[in-house]
Amino acid sequence: MDFTFTEEQQAAVEAARAVFSGVAPDSVPSPALTPGAVAEDIDRRLWGELASSDLLGLTLSEEYGGAGLDPVALFLVLRESAKVLARGPLLESCAVAMAVERYGESGLAAELLPRAVRGELVLTAGANGRTGHDPAELAVTARPEGPGAAPSGWVLDGVQSAVPWAQAADRIAVPAHTGEGRAVLALVDPARQGVNLADQVSTSGERLAEVRLDGVRVEARELIHAPGAWEWLRDLLTTGTCALALGLGERVLAMTAEYTGKREQFGFPVATFQAVAVQAADRYIDLRAMEVTLWQAAWRLSTGAGGPLPAAGDIAVAKIWASDGVRRIVQTAQHLHGGFGADTDYPLHRFHAWAKQIELSLGPAAAHEEALGDLLAAHPLA
Repeated sequence: MDFTFTEEQQAAVEAARAVFSGVAPDSVPSPALTPGAVAEDIDRRLWGELASSDLLGLTLSEEYGGAGLDPVALFLVLRESAKVLARGPLLESCAVAMAVERYGESGLAAELLPRAVRGELVLTAGANGRTGHDPAELAVTARPEGPGAAPSGWVLDGVQSAVPWAQAADRIAVPAHTGEGRAVLALVDPARQGVNLADQVSTSGERLAEVRLDGVRVEARELIHAPGAWEWLRDLLTTGTCALALGLGERVLAMTAEYTGKREQFGFPVATFQAVAVQAADRYIDLRAMEVTLWQAAWRLSTGAGGPLPAAGDIAVAKIWASDGVRRIVQTAQHLHGGFGADTDYPLHRFHAWAKQIELSLGPAAAHEEALGDLLAAHPLA
């Protein structure tokens, strides 16, 4: 298995590192000391720099001002963004834009995507449904407006909870189901009549929203009903979240190595103690497992390559390692930092809060193991 990245993908990483080098993880108030959201808006300065560096259109075609790279390039950039806790819907905006280009009408793509590449239009997605436990598309209904097989519009009713940075978004991709049970994807303007955003706050202190749709009308071209559109976007969002977990875990382990290499007890760095070294080594193994399972899932998603199991199997394995791995890494980091890890003047507690949010977003590993078991039962390996 060869996970060597192309020159274009490596160039995207270098560009991302240059942009994120100016981002401080503690640029907003601490989530541990703030009763509500740590900030009202995304990091607009960073968003502008991402646009100027052509990173918002990394995976879109040149027709819309993009670079034409595959999702692996996006995941590499997301990995770098998590190392500095970059505040913005980079994953959601890029993923929704890719879904619009791949499955949406050409007119909708021409209207939205060039503006998204320039950073003028922010996109996000509701992927949690009403509670986060049931399929997101079942939380919203889409009924056609007007007779015939080609309705003039669609009407949406339902709720999507924990939508990231919805208050800052210009369009929200909302999965829904029709009367025939098909999953569709609607691009909703949050300023449209019938849309209500109720503030929610994530574990990391960032603003989320409960998006309530009460008879919201969308034009026919704003609803993507191509088969597999929502499922593809969902898998893209999930794999991207695994990339965030990997980047955050790498940064936290590096912080731990630096701290234990300087902190001395009995005249020796604590990193030289066997108990400390063994715990750090275990977490390094977690990182390598998170990395290899992420790139396997990303490769399947990017290429559409076949395998003994559907791509959902590789994504489930990546989620198992990302969810459990990022939790173990930050817990060990807190333990090895001692009381210093809980000091709100030191950034580790912020990484811990973001890691917990990622873990909650991915869901428990046991659920993914069950899904993987179902796939194995449905596709017996020869």
